Amino acid sequence: MKTVVERYVSKESPQDELDSLTTWPTEDGHTWLIASAKSSHKLVVFDADSGERLREVGGEGSAPGQFNRPNGLAVYGDHLFVVERDNHRVQVFALPDFTALGSFGEAELRSPYGVWLTETEPGELELYVTDSFMYGKQFDQVPPLHELDQRVRRYRVQFDQQGHLRAHYAGSFGDTGEASALRMVESIAGDASNDRLLIADESTSDQGRRHESTLREYTFSGKHTGRSLPQDSFGAEAEGVALWTCANGGGYWVAVDQLAPLTIFHLFDRTTLQPRGSFQGEFTAHTDGVALHAATTAQFPDGALFAVHDDKAVTAFDLAEVARVLGLAPGCAG
Repeated sequence: MKTVVERYVSKESPQDELDSLTTWPTEDGHTWLIASAKSSHKLVVFDADSGERLREVGGEGSAPGQFNRPNGLAVYGDHLFVVERDNHRVQVFALPDFTALGSFGEAELRSPYGVWLTETEPGELELYVTDSFMYGKQFDQVPPLHELDQRVRRYRVQFDQQGHLRAHYAGSFGDTGEASALRMVESIAGDASNDRLLIADESTSDQGRRHESTLREYTFSGKHTGRSLPQDSFGAEAEGVALWTCANGGGYWVAVDQLAPLTIFHLFDRTTLQPRGSFQGEFTAHTDGVALHAATTAQFPDGALFAVHDDKAVTAFDLAEVARVLGLAPGCAG
C-alpha cells in the first residue's frame, strides 16, 4: 500500500463528531473548509491551508440557523446547503455571514444524510439527497425492498433576483432489486459530463445475508445502470466519494474505504470506473466525509483532498503528491 503523508492534521475536537466537508473560496483569497459537527449540532469552519479552526456556526435547535445532527454539505456560489438528519430538512445559507435563507424537504425527508448538486441552467439547481430511513427499535432494520425506491430524493432549487429561495420536490428513486437495492445510503456525488451519479451503499445484513458495500451507478434521471465499482474494491464500508476532474475530460473518482487502523483512498478512472491506484496517510483513520478542492490555494497550488479523521479532526493531502506517488497521468496536477 502506498503512503501519501498528510500536509496537516487539525487539532482534535472529539466532542464535535465531524462528518461531512465542503470548501468555499473567500472574497479575500483564502479558502474555508467547512465541516458538519453532528454531536455538537454546529458547523465548524477551518482554514483550508493550515487546518486552523476559525469559527463555529449554529447550535442545537430547529429555528433558522440552528441544527439537529447536521450531515451532508454542498456549496453553490455563495450558497451553502446543509442536510439535517433529525430536523428532516435541507437548510440554505448565504456566505460568508451564514445568513439563513430558508429550508426545504421537511415534508418528504425522513433520515437524510448526503447531498450533491448540479446547475441545470443558469440560476437553477438540481439537488440529490440520500434518505437512509430505517425501522426497528434500534433503527437497524432495512425497509422492505419496495420502499427502497425512496433512497434518493430530488429537488429543484432556484434563487430569484432578490435572492429568495424556491424549492420544488421532484420525486425519489432507488433500485428495488434483491441484488442491487440501495440498503444504507449516505455519500453521493455526480459527474454532469458523463450523466453519472455514484451512491455509496454501505455494508449491512438483511435477513441474515451480508451485502457488499460499494458505489452504485445511477443516471441523473434516477435510472440504475446495473454497474457498480469493481467487486471487492472495498475491504470495509464505502463512504465519502469525490470527483477529481482533470484536463481533456479525464479524471478520477476518489472513494473512501473505511478501514482500520488507516483509511484507504481508492482512485477509479472517471470514465471506465476501473481502479487506478490506492493510498493511505500516516494518520487519517475512520473517514466519513471528504472534499476535493482542485483549485489553487496558497499552500496547495495543485489543489488538495480534505478528509475527516476519526470523527474529531480534519486532514489534508496535496493533490500533486497524490499524483506523483500513484503515477497518475499528466494534467491532473502540475
